[in-house]
Amino acid sequence: MTFRGLAPSPSELAGVRYLFTDVDDTLTTEGRLLPQTYQALWDLHLAGIAIVPVTGGSAGWCEHMVRAWPVAAVIGESGAFAMTLNNGRVETRFWEGQAVQAERQVLHRERIEQMLDGRFALAHDQNFRLADVAVDIGGHSREAIDALAARIRAIGGTVAISSIHINTWIGNYNKQAMTQRLLAEFAVADGEIAGATAFVGDSRNDAPMFGFIRNSFGVANILPVLDDLPFRPRWIADRQAGLGFADVAGTLLQARST
Repeated sequence: MTFRGLAPSPSELAGVRYLFTDVDDTLTTEGRLLPQTYQALWDLHLAGIAIVPVTGGSAGWCEHMVRAWPVAAVIGESGAFAMTLNNGRVETRFWEGQAVQAERQVLHRERIEQMLDGRFALAHDQNFRLADVAVDIGGHSREAIDALAARIRAIGGTVAISSIHINTWIGNYNKQAMTQRLLAEFAVADGEIAGATAFVGDSRNDAPMFGFIRNSFGVANILPVLDDLPFRPRWIADRQAGLGFADVAGTLLQARST
């Protein structure tokens, strides 16, 4: 459980009750959830730390997570909604309302598809999305990705770039905004947030969370994009992706036990 630079102090982390975390390339490693990472999720859960994945992933993926993983909630499609599981039933609370966001998605998708020109493609899980549009960026240069993102912003789309997708939508929400709303639902007062929460991420779209959550961590694969972040994580694990997450989890558990 080593970190680049100054390691976090147990006293800073002892009060953490909620761990928010990105999913792709933060929990997953090359697209898979390693056994060490899944065990870390259970260890956190059993220790009383509520886990909330905060992802650009589709509603379809989010429903799987909230049903199968030891999590308190899932924030999906970059903040479009929050899902919880109550007595075996999945409840989805949208930022503005499902009908409004779905109508915007249909129109936005039509405009985005006209921009792809056969070079980019929509994400494989687009049909499982309820509010946003995701474009697969695998195999494309940084310059091409940023150029497409600029074109989307020019037509009024909000854009978040992860390690695997350009996520885009029409609306004034993001990961941080829905996290703040969910914390209010959890009855966490504004004055408690700094000490009661932590976050782990890996990419450019995690910058709002790094700025909002004081106890913020990056996994090692964030290093190539650090200069792009308006807000950076306070601590960076030595290991990448799911193994880096497991190290962060171990650090939180050690702080809690002391």
